[in-house]
Amino acid sequence: MTNSQFLGFPAKTDFIPLPHPFFTQVVPQIQDIAELKVTLNIFYLLHYKQGYPCFVTYKELLSHSALMAEMDEEALRHALSSAVGRGSILHLTLNINGGWQDAYLINTESNRKIVKSIEQGEIPLRETMPEKEKLEHNIFVLYEQNIGIITPMVAEELKEAERLYSWQWIEAAFKEAVLMNKRNWKYITRILERWASEGKDSGENRQGTKKSSPNKYIRGKYGHLVKR
Repeated sequence: MTNSQFLGFPAKTDFIPLPHPFFTQVVPQIQDIAELKVTLNIFYLLHYKQGYPCFVTYKELLSHSALMAEMDEEALRHALSSAVGRGSILHLTLNINGGWQDAYLINTESNRKIVKSIEQGEIPLRETMPEKEKLEHNIFVLYEQNIGIITPMVAEELKEAERLYSWQWIEAAFKEAVLMNKRNWKYITRILERWASEGKDSGENRQGTKKSSPNKYIRGKYGHLVKR
């Protein structure tokens, strides 16, 4: 383990909201650092989630490199069990895409109602599941799997890229970067900007556009970066 001094938060930092009672009622009771890390990372992952209800699966936690860097699977399971037992986290077993998975939610009033409704059969499980495409098409997961830990500044750039480009372009740009052994976000960004400027697949894969002019991107937020 190598400890290096933290140099401070960058100017453009994405803040993760945490409920006030978490600091006043939950944190003082937590004795296990693994439980604290798992709980905080659930908040972090949920911040970038879409869909209803919003939950994190056990598989997602297990593949989260920032969390699992110094924790094994046994410690993860124990930490989750402690968080659920404490009441800060809710647990459900859901059938997702044909397989049963453990899912975790923040213990809020709305989530308690959702869990109760699901357990009582009032809400069919299929209605609570995000589409398979939404589960798979996650730029944050793609980044962590191919590049590494997401910094707050990169997180903002990833959200902006998701707004500007289609998933097909984003996934293809990551694949090209991996193929060229250029596993960094700047390289992937240049690929996307080049495609936006010069065109790719006749422009049919652009997010929310149909044969739109590349000038749209030249005039946009990243216009000064686009190759003309």
